[in-house]
Amino acid sequence: MRKSLFAIGLLAAICSVQAQNVLIHVDDNATTYVSKGTLVYSGGGLQMRGTGKIENHGNFMVQGTSTDSFKTITTGNADKTETTGGGNFINKLNEPTAYSTYNINSSSSTPTYTYGQLFITGIPQANITGIVDQEFRAVNHGTYQQIGMPFYDKTVSTLSAELGKTFTDVRRSKNEVLWNDNINVVPKKFGVNYKFGIGLDGFAYYMLGGLGLDVSNTTRIVKGRPLTDVGAIKTLQGAGTNVSFGTNGNAVNEYNEKYYTYIQDEFETTPWVGTYGKNVYQFGNPFLTNLDLSQIAKSEANGDGNFLTTIQGVRLEISPNAVQTSSAGTLTSGGTAYKYITFDGSGNPVAGDFDYMMVRPMGTFVIKLRNNTAADQLNFSTLRRFNYYTRDSSTSYSVTANKNTSSATYKQLGVIGLDVNGNEIARTYYVVYPDGTTGHSLNDAKSQVTVDVSDILGTYEEAPTGGIDPNYMSQYRLYINEANENTFKGKNIKMKNFDLNTIKSYKFEIRENGSPVTDGVHTLSSGTGFYYKSQNGTVQPALQGAVIPVNGAEYDLYYGEPSNIVLATNDTKSPSRTVVVYNPSIENYIVRFDPNWKKADIEVYDMSGKLVITRKAVNTSTDFVIELDSRLKNSYVVKVVSDKGETVNTKILK
Repeated sequence: MRKSLFAIGLLAAICSVQAQNVLIHVDDNATTYVSKGTLVYSGGGLQMRGTGKIENHGNFMVQGTSTDSFKTITTGNADKTETTGGGNFINKLNEPTAYSTYNINSSSSTPTYTYGQLFITGIPQANITGIVDQEFRAVNHGTYQQIGMPFYDKTVSTLSAELGKTFTDVRRSKNEVLWNDNINVVPKKFGVNYKFGIGLDGFAYYMLGGLGLDVSNTTRIVKGRPLTDVGAIKTLQGAGTNVSFGTNGNAVNEYNEKYYTYIQDEFETTPWVGTYGKNVYQFGNPFLTNLDLSQIAKSEANGDGNFLTTIQGVRLEISPNAVQTSSAGTLTSGGTAYKYITFDGSGNPVAGDFDYMMVRPMGTFVIKLRNNTAADQLNFSTLRRFNYYTRDSSTSYSVTANKNTSSATYKQLGVIGLDVNGNEIARTYYVVYPDGTTGHSLNDAKSQVTVDVSDILGTYEEAPTGGIDPNYMSQYRLYINEANENTFKGKNIKMKNFDLNTIKSYKFEIRENGSPVTDGVHTLSSGTGFYYKSQNGTVQPALQGAVIPVNGAEYDLYYGEPSNIVLATNDTKSPSRTVVVYNPSIENYIVRFDPNWKKADIEVYDMSGKLVITRKAVNTSTDFVIELDSRLKNSYVVKVVSDKGETVNTKILK
């Protein structure tokens, strides 16, 4: 990113007002324009008076002390509020319609989505009285919009005018505001008369009722006093420690909502066992600057000051339909909405969606720890970064520091599913490293992430000899699949496409330690590369950036060329693509059939063993709707049998 120092002293509209603990003053009727890519630095307080304003398309840093101020005042020198003016410091979106694209995590790439950022440091909250107009646009998350609220003493009701809808205090109405209580693992009411930044940490994770909320088609302006960075530290301990989720998550929270209806933990392969749903911390970005999550677990002297010793991974909500609501008003989440980064035991980011590690202003993220014993602290103030790509731990910490490369250790193959127009609709990852774990493990696998049953692309847990481990074939599929680089070299994992009508081609994305390799490259620094093989094809090298047509539902992925093409999976029955998924548009479950099936018999049993639905010779060309009574909170077993005798069993929890 181009960086230039704005010559503040040469602007006639700006002057020094030392007596008021303000270094820079923008007077009435004056406009200061900060262009895209520019860095403006003020070594003291900042004040804007009357209609005097700063229009920020770039980066503005205010570094003060306990006696400095950030102020927006009237011509009568009274402090403005978000309801009596504002508009003096405006953070602009430079490419507002590009909000759904994410910048490539590389210093050599030009960011496609940029915006004005404000960095205030060292000034106490009592001295930050100025109002910022923050332009806001984001992917629509469905019935509840996840959001960080980087403002202090801002009343919830002011959002109604700013976001174009009226918020209420009625739970499950999709008009309320909730905040996530990490300790008790429950979304709680945040009333319309409550104030952001008071009573809760500034980095609280909020959910805005999405009924009539449009944050994607219109650029909104949210106003408020920025939060101070003084004391922006959180101890990560106690999340879910004393909460009993019950068998299969059937216990209820304080609002009589069953835990299984909203808790997800894709970092665990066995639901409701061990630390599933526990040690999870949901946060919002408390600042008007990007947060860089790449170094939060590193102990190096040049790190960002955080050292999360037991971190397992980070989840980032960025896609549509992240949260839905059932007909009974219960919160549910869709696994396809998320991106992930996983970490090894030494704090290195190992695998996943490296382009998403920069959390935007008003964005959210979730940290999963392996245990709650360390009482590590997360210092949000040291995560801030103007750049749109992460820095490396070998670079001294600075808000504008550049990212350098590091020695290669972790090798990752990403397979991106594209539709007929070349748009991404699904992806999955295969990562190897010397300490990686091959096969199922409750405790040793550090990088694995599961996918929701509705996801249309994923891999399966591998057997030690290669191919699918039949013991876990029907229990879970993987978004990130980890294997040991040395012991699993040349052996295959299975990737399955569950929608051949939608995914028409695959694109390969290859990284070492999170950094993409050069286009067209196959061999990594180890001298070995990734390979692929379609059902009836030959083994081919996977080249960075290559796009290949989809030829069949199954592919084998390899790290290292196989010496024997007779695969271990020849003796393992291929998993069916028939799945039972929840369809929020009709608020019911459906059976989506394997395209190779012609007819199917369907039986649904309640947990007492009573047969409640039976259908014979169902046409598999369309989805079958499982018509369950929404008023009954029960669990069911669905048995689906093809005309050739292939059987799929699935449990529904309501």
